[in-house]
Amino acid sequence: MSDDPSYGFDTLQVHAGARPDPATGARQVPIYQTTAYVFRDADHAAALFNLQEVGYIYSRLTNPTVAALQERMAALEGGAGAICCSSGHAAQILALFPLMGPGKNVVASTRLYGGTVTQFSQTIKRFGWSARFVDFDDEEAVRAAIDDDTRAIFGEAIANPGGYIMDVRAIADIADAAGLPLIIDNTSATPYLCRPIEHGATLVVHSTTKFLTGNGTVTGGAVVDSGTFDWAASGKFPSLSDPEPAYHGLKFAETFGPLAFTFHGIAVGLRDLGMTMNPQAAHYTLMGIETLSLRMDRHVANAQRVAAWLEQDDRIEAVTFAGLPSSTYHHRVAEVCPKGAGALFTVAVKGGYEACVKLVDAVEIFSHVANLGDTRSLIIHSASTTHRQLTPEQQEAAGAGPNVVRFSIGIEDADDLIADLDQALAKATA
Repeated sequence: MSDDPSYGFDTLQVHAGARPDPATGARQVPIYQTTAYVFRDADHAAALFNLQEVGYIYSRLTNPTVAALQERMAALEGGAGAICCSSGHAAQILALFPLMGPGKNVVASTRLYGGTVTQFSQTIKRFGWSARFVDFDDEEAVRAAIDDDTRAIFGEAIANPGGYIMDVRAIADIADAAGLPLIIDNTSATPYLCRPIEHGATLVVHSTTKFLTGNGTVTGGAVVDSGTFDWAASGKFPSLSDPEPAYHGLKFAETFGPLAFTFHGIAVGLRDLGMTMNPQAAHYTLMGIETLSLRMDRHVANAQRVAAWLEQDDRIEAVTFAGLPSSTYHHRVAEVCPKGAGALFTVAVKGGYEACVKLVDAVEIFSHVANLGDTRSLIIHSASTTHRQLTPEQQEAAGAGPNVVRFSIGIEDADDLIADLDQALAKATA
């Protein structure tokens, strides 16, 4: 089956990138557990290394199982191509790598996963890069943060941990006016709930570890390239527009057109950074994606019920779920995430820090883990774990204050989840 974009989402999530194995007829994508690939002859090898022919060289760069996942990700997001890698954090660096340079900056939302805030505020400094954190609800502040050294704008479609929904189109318009790519982390939404490229995003990054795989078994990441950005227009992106010394002066934007970023991500990014996804992880994720729409419908329905119940409970101060009419982000659901507001949100518990700690210790069905997007319902106290490295001001800006717990609602029976929270809250606020 071709990856025809006219096919529906449910068809693409099963078939895109998957073809019967030509050697055996195997219907499921095999795990090609191999390091290297035999060349037909010396000319074939030279053509592959010169990027004159597409094929398999070495599994740090390309692997048939991973390639199938890359095709599926591109099809589901409506992109031109995709690069899969070892984790969501790897995907973020891989996305920025061709764009940035010493002294350059990225304008980033204040509402990001705590690990991303740390990566952007601390780790990327070692590359000579910097990040400017701005409230993306303040469009003028976003414009003001952009200067001549800005090379990208970065936000989350559904922000972790609060479940806040970003106005992707509004920020995309700002990025377009500045001649900059917009990078959207779509981990919490998945392409089933939100397709950022349709709202103007240039690149979409994922932690495939989460909802895409959906079962908490493997880590992985992906960068999906829209193929719509002109990397040669401004001179700001020499890695993509200028001659590449390692490939005898080849210009990626000129040679590969809409696939320039994708080819660079593999031929340079994976080659030199080595953030390779292993084929078994790709296989698990391919299998997970086959049921993505079915799972996301259940995740969203359960989250709606649990959040509505929590909002009415006297032991709770506030619930951030955008699916609730009381949410300040509720008006964005229909436009940005028309199939639902996701399954990730936070709750402010009366009793503060101590009550939150007691709550996570008292749950029985919910699992207290540093993950999200599992079939199982998960809970964590972000201020003492995932956002612990941030300042109190950064924690509050990210929606992870000391009195807040984060929920990732799974696909269990909603009545059982509510009963579990009821008994745990009784213990936490006694």
